[in-house]
Amino acid sequence: MRNLNKNRRSLMMAAASAGLGLGGFPMVSSAQSFPISGKPIRIVLPVPPSILDTTLRLMFDSVSAELGTNLIIDNKPGASTIIAAEDVKRSAPDGHTLLYTFVVTHTQNPHLYSKLPYDPFRDFIPVTQLVRSATVLTAHPKAPFNNIKELVAYAKANKGKVAFGSYGNGTTSHLNGEILQRSANIELIHVPYKGSSEAVKDLIGGVVPMIFDGTQSAVVNIKAGLVKGIGTATDRRIAVLPNLPTISEQGVPGIDIVGWQGLFAPAGTNPAVVERIAAAFQKAVRQKAVTSFIEEAGSEVSGTTPAEFSAIVRKDYDRWGQVIKATGLKFD
Repeated sequence: MRNLNKNRRSLMMAAASAGLGLGGFPMVSSAQSFPISGKPIRIVLPVPPSILDTTLRLMFDSVSAELGTNLIIDNKPGASTIIAAEDVKRSAPDGHTLLYTFVVTHTQNPHLYSKLPYDPFRDFIPVTQLVRSATVLTAHPKAPFNNIKELVAYAKANKGKVAFGSYGNGTTSHLNGEILQRSANIELIHVPYKGSSEAVKDLIGGVVPMIFDGTQSAVVNIKAGLVKGIGTATDRRIAVLPNLPTISEQGVPGIDIVGWQGLFAPAGTNPAVVERIAAAFQKAVRQKAVTSFIEEAGSEVSGTTPAEFSAIVRKDYDRWGQVIKATGLKFD
């Protein structure tokens, strides 16, 4: 045992002298050593190119100026955000790889998958929540229902024949559909897609009659007449769609957990670097052009500190855990 401990200490000292962590990654010794010269910050998104990319790119000039390096987006969609999360988990904790994701990754997946390849708390550091958002139940203009009461009646008259699309298994878009079925005592067919773009495309094309869509695309498509709003999955009406009642208002409770979008860094990233990145994005998200873009799409600007975001993640993890346990959903 003494020899093993001695060898372990020797290895740790050798790694430290070489500037390596136990995982073999370079350690960021201080905020002054960040950014690494000539190395951009790669932001991994768990969905195909979408309005999320646009939101981030509006902040890039400001963030780049603050941090002194370029930023790039790397879209890695699929598997309910797991592919993107695992990519970032395995990346060097040097501040140059970040995950920009939604509530699903850290607050829903852990309750849906028994063998998740990452731990939401051990493997990541919350950096900042940038956007507070929600989902809106939208339908094709020709769908034979215009509100929750009509939808429930139609679904009961056509048991097991009415479908709803989602961004993918285990996403908020999917979970809200499951809660709707249980709360309204109806049976729907779930059609999962590989991200929001494909789901919205098929909704507009009439392939699926309805989806729980994010406010950013739902608002745009409702105003353009490409889809119609059935109800908001929020605790109160959203300012940009003041005449659209919440689903709870229409008699189906429980679909009212506010969503968000935020940045995470791999575990082991220097806290000073995390704070510096957070500060740069907090400043960027509060620019008038960015704020207007986010609010016009029906979402709210946030811009939390790492500590505030950590508390939000933990709270939502507990709340979604209760919801998912009640539905009995498991995907493995």
